[in-house]
Amino acid sequence: MKTFTKDFTLQEPIPQEGIDLALGVLKTGRLHRYNIMPGEKGHAAELEEAFAAYMGSRYCLACASCGSALYIALKSLGVKKGDTVLCNAYTLAPVPGAIENAGGSIELVEITDNYTIDIDDLDAKAARTGARFFLLSHMRGHMADMDKVMEVVRKHNLIMLEDCAHTMGGSWNGKKSGTFGHAACYSTQTYKHMNSGEGGLLITSDDDVIARAIMYSGSYMLYSAHTSRPGPDVFEKIKKITPNFSSRMDNLRAALLLPQLKLLDEQCRRWNRLYDHMEARLKSIPGVVCPARDPREYYVGSSIQWNLPKAGYKEIEAFIAGTGERGVSVKWFGNKEPEGFTSSYDSWQYFPHLATLDLPRTRKVLATMCDMRLPLTFSTKDCDDIADILVGVIEEMGLR
Repeated sequence: MKTFTKDFTLQEPIPQEGIDLALGVLKTGRLHRYNIMPGEKGHAAELEEAFAAYMGSRYCLACASCGSALYIALKSLGVKKGDTVLCNAYTLAPVPGAIENAGGSIELVEITDNYTIDIDDLDAKAARTGARFFLLSHMRGHMADMDKVMEVVRKHNLIMLEDCAHTMGGSWNGKKSGTFGHAACYSTQTYKHMNSGEGGLLITSDDDVIARAIMYSGSYMLYSAHTSRPGPDVFEKIKKITPNFSSRMDNLRAALLLPQLKLLDEQCRRWNRLYDHMEARLKSIPGVVCPARDPREYYVGSSIQWNLPKAGYKEIEAFIAGTGERGVSVKWFGNKEPEGFTSSYDSWQYFPHLATLDLPRTRKVLATMCDMRLPLTFSTKDCDDIADILVGVIEEMGLR
C-alpha cells in the first residue's frame, strides 16, 4: 500500500528578512503598535502603507485576525443590530461569526456546482429581504463572475464587503480581488498566502469607513500614529462615540509580513503550478469532478477541491478514512458534524434558523466535495504521489 509521509500543515519558513525584522522588534521590547519612538512609523503602519499600495486602495488597517477585521468592517460599513446581511452558504465559521458579532441577521445564499455564489439566488434574496449589506466570501479561492455579481450589487444598491482570506493575490479580469466592494478583508493566518500565525488586513478607499475601523480596532486617541488614514477632522466627528474593540495587529507580526508581501506574487505563481499539476491529475481520474474555472479568474491555488458525485455519505466517510490511513489529509464539508476548521451552515446554530434551513443545491454540492491543502513545501512529484493514492482508494471503493 502506497503511503504519503509529508505533513499537509507544514509551511515554508518565514523569510530571513522577516526573522531579522522580528528580532529587531523583540530586542527593543516595543511590540505594541503605538509603542514607538518620536518620528518612527512602526512596522504595523509600514505594513498598512505597503499593502494599500499593493492593492491600489487608499487605506489599510492591520488587525488581530481576519475574523476581527470582518467584524470591524461590518460595523464600520454601518451594520446595526438586526440588519440582514446576505452571504454565500459555503464559507468558514469566522464569516458568520463576524456577522453575529456585529449584531446582523444572516441570510444565506445558495452556491453553484463550482462552489461560487449562485447569482440568481442572490438577486432573488436581495429583492425578497430588502437587505442593504452583502458579505461575499471567495471561499477556498473560488471567485464568482464578478461582472454579474456587481450587476446585482448595483441593482439592489448593496453595500458589499469582500472576504478575501483565500484570494490574496488573485484577480478577476485583471482587477484585484477585494477591490470590487466597499471594503475587503484578508487573512495572514498560518495557512493563508502570507503567514504571521494570525492576523487580518482591512482595505477601503472610504474616509469614514477607515476612520471608524481604526477607532474600533483600538486606537484610543492615538489614531494620528496611523499613516494610512484620512485627516484629523474625520476622526473628530466620531472619536467620542466609537467603542474600542481592541483588535490591533502588533509590530512583531507586521515585521514578519513586510518581506512576505514583496514575495507574494511569486508565491502565488508557485501555488498555481502545484494546483494546475494536481488538477490535471484529478481530472484524469474517472469519477472525480473538478470545478470549472473561468478564464477571467486569476486564482491562487493554495488548496484544491473536487467532487465524488457517485459517492454516498458512508462512501465519502470511507474515502476520507482510507486516504487518511495512507497519509493524505482530505477534508469534507458534507460531514454531519463540524470537525477541525470544517463546518457546514447548519452547525452555525447561534443563528437558530440555520439548524433547519434547507439549501438543497448547497447541500448537494457539499455532500460529495473534498478539500485538500497544497502547501508550498510540496512538489509536483508529491502531487503525483498523492494522486496515485487517491486513484488507489477510489478504485478499491469502486467509485469510478
